[in-house]
Amino acid sequence: MLHSSSSVNPPTLTVGQLNREARRLLEGHFDYVWVEGEVSNFAAPSSGHWYFSLKDSSAQVRCAMFRNRNQHMRVTPANGMAIRLRCRVSLYEGRGEFQLIAEHLEHAGAGALQAAFERLRDKLQAEGLFAAEHKRPLPAEVRALGVITSPTGAAIHDVLTVLRRRHPAMQVFLLPVAVQGNAAVGEICAAIARANRWQAAGDIHLDALLVTRGGGSLEDLWAFNEEAVARAIAASALPVVSAIGHEVDISIADMVADHRAATPSAAAEMLSPDQRERQAQLRRWEQALEGRMRLRLERSGRDLHHLRQRLRHPGQQLREQAQRLDELEQRLLRAQRTHWREQRGHLALLEGRLRARSPATQLHSLRGDVDKLEQRLQRGVQQQLRVSSSRLGQLSQLLDSVSPLATLRRGYSILSDEQGHVVRDASKVPEGANLAARLDQGELRLRVLGAK
Repeated sequence: MLHSSSSVNPPTLTVGQLNREARRLLEGHFDYVWVEGEVSNFAAPSSGHWYFSLKDSSAQVRCAMFRNRNQHMRVTPANGMAIRLRCRVSLYEGRGEFQLIAEHLEHAGAGALQAAFERLRDKLQAEGLFAAEHKRPLPAEVRALGVITSPTGAAIHDVLTVLRRRHPAMQVFLLPVAVQGNAAVGEICAAIARANRWQAAGDIHLDALLVTRGGGSLEDLWAFNEEAVARAIAASALPVVSAIGHEVDISIADMVADHRAATPSAAAEMLSPDQRERQAQLRRWEQALEGRMRLRLERSGRDLHHLRQRLRHPGQQLREQAQRLDELEQRLLRAQRTHWREQRGHLALLEGRLRARSPATQLHSLRGDVDKLEQRLQRGVQQQLRVSSSRLGQLSQLLDSVSPLATLRRGYSILSDEQGHVVRDASKVPEGANLAARLDQGELRLRVLGAK
């Protein structure tokens, strides 16, 4: 007798359950990883999320970077760009598609620069170049300022604009240098040394130096992360203010300098007389806030790590729903176009029915009724006229029978005196009076000979 090796059949999974288990296995096995490759098929729909593929010579993988992450990125991917991603490995359950969820991206090669930055930072910090006791204070009022920057960049324009508004009496001496490229390091070091020689020789009096440039990538700002520039700033007898890039950019030059400003414009405000104490207070608050935020983030990060082990973060579902929403958006647009075509066809059908039921036929029938009523009205008017005419004839005969004129036709006459009064009493007419006798035909003039 043969027996099966197992008496229990394996469970049957739905496609959704299978994809969900696969995603959990991937996310549970991999922590955050760095992946480097070339961008292709980049898309940025109206939701604000980024979707693209990352490929090399032998393979490719789909990637997604959601809006709450990409809005803080200074690098926007483009097809053909070589980038480096910090990401989580996941699977989009809706299509069963293996994908990477990006948390941070940068140009390829930026990682090596960041490592070099950290090595130099640690080295100079160990030597004490960042120590607060080595920082030189600014004078109570800066009357003459040396600015080391590119003569054609935005930084010098921003600095001069602020100083003209806040302290137009300040003397500004521009020491033009290249701020990126192979020649930048040598020119910056030489400019710092030249300004100190002028001060020592008494040729030009300077109260402070401002080393500055506008924002850019890590590669663009690299000249200010070189050891030679850091040591030139540390060796300067003049107090040095550093303002490199944007507020989020921190360079080695910023750490070595006596004072650091977030931007060129902020540096100009710092050097203006009416803002020194406020800037110092803001820096203290910023450092205190940054420390508290760092502690809070570290504590929250630990709590989040523990919670993620116990409960799937709803952000995962939100991100998957965001991808699903992008797909539904496209389906909705197609459905709207189909609906519009159907409505246009239905409208054409209704227009045909409306023309078939035009009120012109009813108006024609009503015109016939109006014509019949008009004929009846005319017959009624004529009948009424005949009746009225007959009645008028009867009344005329009746009136004629009682009329004085009828009496005259029977041979009678009407006498009237000279005043037109009708004579009724012969005794009242004097002899010789003139009378008028109206007959049926004409009138006679009479003289009274006597009365009886």
